Amino acid sequence: MIDSHSLKKRDLYLQKLIAFQDTEQVKVVTGIRRCGKSSLLKLMSAHLKECEVADNQIVEMNFESYDFKDMTVDDFYNYVKERILPGKRMYLFFDEVQRISRWEDAVNSFRVDFNCDIYVTGSNAYMLSSEYSTYLSGRCVEIRMLPLSFSEFLYFHDFEVIEVESAFGGIRKQVRDKNGTIYDLNEAFNAYMRFGGMPGIAEVGLNQEKALMLLEGIYSTVVMHDILERENRRGGKRITDPILLKKIVMFLADNIGSNISVSSIGNVLVTEGLLESGKREAPSAHTVSLYVNALTEAYFFYEIKRFDIKDKEYLRTLGKYYIVDMGLRNYLLGFRDRDSGHSLENVVYFELLRRGYDVSIGKIDNMEIDFIATRADDKFYVQVTESMTSEDVRRRELAPLRKIDDNYEKIVLSLNPGMDSFYDGIKSVNVIDWLLG
Repeated sequence: MIDSHSLKKRDLYLQKLIAFQDTEQVKVVTGIRRCGKSSLLKLMSAHLKECEVADNQIVEMNFESYDFKDMTVDDFYNYVKERILPGKRMYLFFDEVQRISRWEDAVNSFRVDFNCDIYVTGSNAYMLSSEYSTYLSGRCVEIRMLPLSFSEFLYFHDFEVIEVESAFGGIRKQVRDKNGTIYDLNEAFNAYMRFGGMPGIAEVGLNQEKALMLLEGIYSTVVMHDILERENRRGGKRITDPILLKKIVMFLADNIGSNISVSSIGNVLVTEGLLESGKREAPSAHTVSLYVNALTEAYFFYEIKRFDIKDKEYLRTLGKYYIVDMGLRNYLLGFRDRDSGHSLENVVYFELLRRGYDVSIGKIDNMEIDFIATRADDKFYVQVTESMTSEDVRRRELAPLRKIDDNYEKIVLSLNPGMDSFYDGIKSVNVIDWLLG
C-alpha cells in the first residue's frame, strides 16, 4: 500500500485529477520526464484508498518497468482484463503508456468494455496527436504538469516562508529551513534560478555536482527516449542526427526570450561555426522545424506566439521559446550569470501557465509587451525587468503599457520594484512576492 505521507503533495495538479474523478473522460497527465507525473498518479491512488477504494480495485502499470518491456497491445488488454472485478468500479493507472504501440486501442476498449476510471501519463505531446483524438475525441482531458514552482521548490526543500518586522518599519519575508536556520528570501530565489524545479533535486539536495548528474540524466532521457527512440519506433527517418539536435537545443537554450525565426536557425548555426566542418551546409528550414517541433513535443521547450494588440490577430513570424526548467538550461550552458532578464521572463512565463493562463507576446506599434495573460474573463499585461530603479528602464518598460488603451490590469514585475508601487495606474510588483502569491 502506498504511503501518501512519503510523497510531497502537488495539490495544484492533484485537485485537478480529483475534480475529474469518476467522470467518463480519460485523464491524461502530460509533461517533461521527471517532472512528477508518476508521483501524481501515486498521490491519486493514495487519495482513492483514503476514500475507501479497495486495493484490488486499483490497477497500476508503469511501462518503464522491465515487467512490461515486451508487452504488446493485446498483452496490455488481457493483463488488465484479468484484474477486472465483476460488479466493481475499477481505477486504472498507466504510467508512460505511449511506450506501448497502439496503446490508444486498449485504453479506448477499457473505457467501452469495463466500469472504470482511467488515468494515464505521457512524456510526449505526440500521444495527443490526431491519431489519438480519433479514438477518444471529446472523451479525454489533458492535465499539463510542469516542474516545481518557486513555492513548491521551497516546500520540497523543507523551507518555510516567514514574515518578520523590519527594523525600519514594515514587514519583510525570510525563509527558515527545518533546522530553524534563517535565510534571505533572495538567496532562496537565487537557488531556484540556479538549480531549477525538477522534483528529484530535492532528493539529492542543493549540491551542484549531484544536481548536474540528475539533470544530465533527464536531458539524455528526453533526447534519447522521447525524441530519437520514438522516431525509431515510428519507423521515421526525419530526426536522425543527434549532433544537429544537440546544437539546436543549445541554440534555443542560449536564446530564451529572444525573437527567433525557425527558418534562420540553420544559417545561424553555420555562421557561428556551431556545425562541424563536414556539415557546413545549413540544414533546410523544414529539417530545423522538425527538430524544433520534436523538442516542443517532448515538453523541453515551449513556443509562445506574438499577438498584435491593435489588429487583434496572432502573427506568424518571430515567436519566442522558453525552456521548461532553468536547471536544465544551467546544465546545458554552465552555471554562470547570463541574460538574467530573459531568465526572469522564463520563470514568469511558466508561472502564468501554472495559473491557467493562455500566454502570448504583445505587439503594439513597434513596441513589445512581454506577456498578455488571458483566462476566461480575466486578462492582464505583464512586463518583466530586473529593476525599476533607473529612470531609463522605467521609461522603456512603461512605454508599451501606456500605449494600451483598454482597462485591463497592467503590471511590471521586477526584483527591485523601486519606491513607487504605481506609475499612472500601472502596478510595480516584486516578482518574488508575486511568485509566492
